Amino acid sequence: MSDKPIIGYGLCGSFCTHAKSLGILEQLTADYRVIPFVSSIVAETDTRFGKAADTLEILEKLCGHPVLQTIPETEPLGPKVHLDAMVIAPCTGNTLAKLAHGITDTCVTMAAKAHLRADRPLLLAAATNDAMSANLGNIGILLNRKNIYFVPMRQDDVQGKPHSLVAEFDLLPQSLACALAGVQKRPLFLA
Repeated sequence: MSDKPIIGYGLCGSFCTHAKSLGILEQLTADYRVIPFVSSIVAETDTRFGKAADTLEILEKLCGHPVLQTIPETEPLGPKVHLDAMVIAPCTGNTLAKLAHGITDTCVTMAAKAHLRADRPLLLAAATNDAMSANLGNIGILLNRKNIYFVPMRQDDVQGKPHSLVAEFDLLPQSLACALAGVQKRPLFLA
């Protein structure tokens, strides 16, 4: 058995960011053992960015672990399967809102809830078109929660999507190291 730290790595439905997230995940597998999990929308939806089955296959190949896709599969992440950290990348506005308000109705929110009860870091890589409108309050709530950290983010299209923020995925490995040390990577909002 490897002595590498173990992380959970979840994907939500911001499909346009999946390629970037999977590229970063590939880098992380050099330093971490990874247990992957996905939202049902990721597991079931083919988009112009790729087929669901292909995403699941890539995740399983990169991680060498079956992809968790149900609430019963992710509930042990925390009480029984102790992870050093958990990453949700991308983390959609829908998931941000659910995490902020304690709603546990998907395998991703269950994974996060289960993990947080073990008092270990949860790193969120936000990707949402309403981050600076409907979800701004939820980001604020989560920034004030113990053990929740964010990958620094920026506006991805100021003119076309003026309320959108997307994590700077290239900063995810550094942000994870900071979260493991109990520190929020700064600056949080990039120009």
